[in-house]
Amino acid sequence: DRQTLVAVLQFLRRSNLRESEEILRREARLLGDDLGAAALRGSVATIASSSPGVAAVAAVPPGKGGAGAGAVGSVSRVGGRPLPAEPLGTERGCASRSVSVVLGHKGSVSGVVVEDQPDVSAVLSAYNQQGDPTLYEEYYSGLKHFIECSLDCHRAELSQLFYPLFVHMYLELVYNQHESEAKSFFERFHGDQECYYQDDLRVLSSLTKKEHMKGNETMLDFRTSKFVLRISRDSYQLLKRHLQEKQNNQIWNIVQEHLYIDIFDGMPRSKQQIDAMVGSLAGEAKREANKAKVFFGLLKEPEFDVPLDDEDEEGENEEGKPKKKKPKKDSVGSKSKKQDPNAPPQNRIPLPELKDSDKLDKVMNVKEAARRVRLGPECLPSICFYTFLNAYQGLTAVDITDDSSMIVGGFADSTVRVWSVTPKKLRSVKTAADLSLIDKESDDVLERIMDEKTASELKILYGHSGPVYGTSFSPDRNYLLSCSEDGTVRLWSLQTFTCLVGYKGHNYPVWDTQFSPYGYYFVSGGHDRVARLWATDHYQPLRIFAGHLADVTCTRFHPNSNYIATGSADRTVRLWDVLNGNCVRIFTGHKGPIHSLAFSPNGRFLATGATDGRVLLWDIGHGLMVGELKGHTDTIYALRFSRDGEILASGSMDNTVRLWDAFKAFEDLETDDFTTATGHINLPENSQELLLGTYMTKSTPVVHLHFTRRNLLLAAGAYSSQ
Repeated sequence: DRQTLVAVLQFLRRSNLRESEEILRREARLLGDDLGAAALRGSVATIASSSPGVAAVAAVPPGKGGAGAGAVGSVSRVGGRPLPAEPLGTERGCASRSVSVVLGHKGSVSGVVVEDQPDVSAVLSAYNQQGDPTLYEEYYSGLKHFIECSLDCHRAELSQLFYPLFVHMYLELVYNQHESEAKSFFERFHGDQECYYQDDLRVLSSLTKKEHMKGNETMLDFRTSKFVLRISRDSYQLLKRHLQEKQNNQIWNIVQEHLYIDIFDGMPRSKQQIDAMVGSLAGEAKREANKAKVFFGLLKEPEFDVPLDDEDEEGENEEGKPKKKKPKKDSVGSKSKKQDPNAPPQNRIPLPELKDSDKLDKVMNVKEAARRVRLGPECLPSICFYTFLNAYQGLTAVDITDDSSMIVGGFADSTVRVWSVTPKKLRSVKTAADLSLIDKESDDVLERIMDEKTASELKILYGHSGPVYGTSFSPDRNYLLSCSEDGTVRLWSLQTFTCLVGYKGHNYPVWDTQFSPYGYYFVSGGHDRVARLWATDHYQPLRIFAGHLADVTCTRFHPNSNYIATGSADRTVRLWDVLNGNCVRIFTGHKGPIHSLAFSPNGRFLATGATDGRVLLWDIGHGLMVGELKGHTDTIYALRFSRDGEILASGSMDNTVRLWDAFKAFEDLETDDFTTATGHINLPENSQELLLGTYMTKSTPVVHLHFTRRNLLLAAGAYSSQ
């Protein structure tokens, strides 16, 4: 396109890149006079603009091997259609997020907008292509025929093109108001798409007019984020040759403009290797996305003295913590003397200081751990199920404190209810007037400040104005978080059972919230597609993690608190760095929205569960899927590793709890460099061997799981009578 060329040449001249300008002019056979004349006619705006394809232009002077075509290729492209003589493209679309180019149709000129959420009409105008609408079916079926007749080894890889091409061609027809052609195109080819795209196709089928596309977020996302396909070089060459021979420009334009083809060298992947990884809203993750270093090791535990004289526990005060005894030195508290080589630096992010009560709690924890049952295939945990009966208010969230002394339920009637699970009742602190009468020096001052008159085993917290979708106890059991459809996250005191703060940042429902394992920080995720990191003493979020293409449905802190995992309805899981807010891992493979996440206690692995009934296991360090556990027949809402990481428990809407052998699943992983480089994962077909037990409830979907400090498994859910 001549205008584009002229604009590029002007830009190169202004930037004093004479050499590149000369090369490009020679290639395009444009003389200096032409350039001047074009400029005089004023037909070209400045180069923060152009027809499709020229975003920020990276001008590269010709290197040793790269005069001529090579240099042109490097000049002429950062994310759109290529200028002529483009060398074989490898990884495209690097500019798709940072500079969103407003693409006009051929010959039109429009400005570049540097922002993340592009203007709707500008985004859609990219579909303003003048292809012959009657030939779309022919183009598509021609490509389909070519792919189905290609060799088996290429067919599986090239079949990944069907879905994104189908969507973009359909949208192009709708946008250009060829409604009957669009309808016939949809009806003819929608049955060929993979079953896991059914929900997306249902949304697509409702878009039949240009006006419908304006307000549809899903389609906007599909349009702005390039669909990522991972294809071997051989398969890519085959496709390129076919499209060039057939002069099939309509399809080639879509491939160039809307797809990001991540090319790798080596054997093409098999159908099952591809099926394991695809299915998310924007295709697979680019391999580059999972290359950053992640400090997945655990932080060193602080050292403190553990009293050894294990007298009977009459000396417990109301907190369930022993009174301070004369400590005798013991090394149990300092069990991790060596620094884990994969751990982040101790001061990488500021963590709160340990209070005395925290130290006492750690002492209790160490004692409990000494009596912990070692689980394994021969020794499965007992399961204690807490059923919420007559929960006609609609149970929507559950959490259990780390020491298993309290359980909280969030309900659709906007209440938060806290129960004591031990014989000890829940009591509030006395009023200020009564507190002033207490002798502050007495030994049992902590006992005296509690008001016996308020003792009860249930406390109801009122404040939200919509269903409560997430709850989380702080590690020290002094606070409780709840998040709701009303767009707020509330922090409650468990000393006074009142609301201390309402955090307003999300404008839409907040689906999940969780405290950091060290307290102080917490994360929330919601319908606005972002997760936010907060600190209890700031009313504004500290970090906003943006990148998901649909609701953030669940959130989890890594055990070392330096990272946060988020699961989303876009069918991907992302791992974010708390320090700088970067996304350091993108995991694709689930075929439905993700509803549960669990980190292994050693911090190396992540388990994820979704509406597709599969549990996927991920190696965080290598950024690879390492296992798939099949067995559940409905959404998995709860996942939890036992305290020593030997067993993974999963709870589902299919009314079962299943136990899996996590030790065996992670035992001998082959993560060689080739696998990490190409993503050729070989999932063992042994998920039935890893299943240690299935436990049915009568009619209670499982919404929460928790291992006590001694490895008893607690499960919770609300009985449903239908």
